[in-house]
Amino acid sequence: MKILVQGITQPIGSYYAARMKAYGTNLVAGVSAGQGGQTLHGIPVFDLVEEALSEVGYCDATVIFAESYSALDAALEAIDAGLSPIILVTGGIPPLDMIHLLAKAQARETLIVGPSSSGIIVPGKLLLGTQECEFYTPGTIGVISRVSTLTYEVALALTQAKLGQSIAVNLGSEAIIASSFRQWLEILAQDKRTEAIVLVDQTGGDSEDETAEFIAQAIEKPVIAYVAGQYTPEDKQVGDTSAIIAAQLSGPIANTTTAQHKVAAFKQTNIPVAEYPSKIPDLVKKALKYH
Repeated sequence: MKILVQGITQPIGSYYAARMKAYGTNLVAGVSAGQGGQTLHGIPVFDLVEEALSEVGYCDATVIFAESYSALDAALEAIDAGLSPIILVTGGIPPLDMIHLLAKAQARETLIVGPSSSGIIVPGKLLLGTQECEFYTPGTIGVISRVSTLTYEVALALTQAKLGQSIAVNLGSEAIIASSFRQWLEILAQDKRTEAIVLVDQTGGDSEDETAEFIAQAIEKPVIAYVAGQYTPEDKQVGDTSAIIAAQLSGPIANTTTAQHKVAAFKQTNIPVAEYPSKIPDLVKKALKYH
């Protein structure tokens, strides 16, 4: 795969571009407006995506580290160039920008991960974003998460149990995210390397009923769920900045955002739910044994 990095001259972009390249990811070009013509970590830098692609040819994906106020323009430029998936590491993108971006992505059938995503890792092969690769080992367990740092605890628990991972995807933890659990469940359901799937969710959002029903009806592979905050009081559960503000303005949050409701939705459709991340490997092994 040939990978592009947008915002590569940003301090965080430069740092993680070096880490991605060291992991073996084939970074062929970087883009930073006004910074073209230089080379960073052996990677040529261009002012525009179009200029980069005309020089290095077609790319399979892009990772965006642009600042929040310019992330929309960077993502639209990537969509217009036909890049997919797009990994949005950038956080704090204005909600109206995200709505605009999602409409464009849907119209062009572009897969976007994020914002505020630590990206995608295929252990031993590919790193797209800021995932901490030392917790992962190659294997057959797919991980789809809304919580970036907790993903590493889950990966470590799986690794220590000798359950390697086929892929790990962090969807992002903000109020408006691009791709969903359902989209990635469909992708991993078709992935021949993935034998079982672990979902890592958190408080906030209200799609768990739809997700659970979709798993029950359409996913034949074993799915294990973990929801962060199961033992947090219901009136204290918030998943992102916008939810915190909403809670402060309106009092206790709605039941549909609580971890308890998410757990109940999964259990109602017979999806095993781990009480703690350390319990996930046992549930995975049990599910694979009887699958």
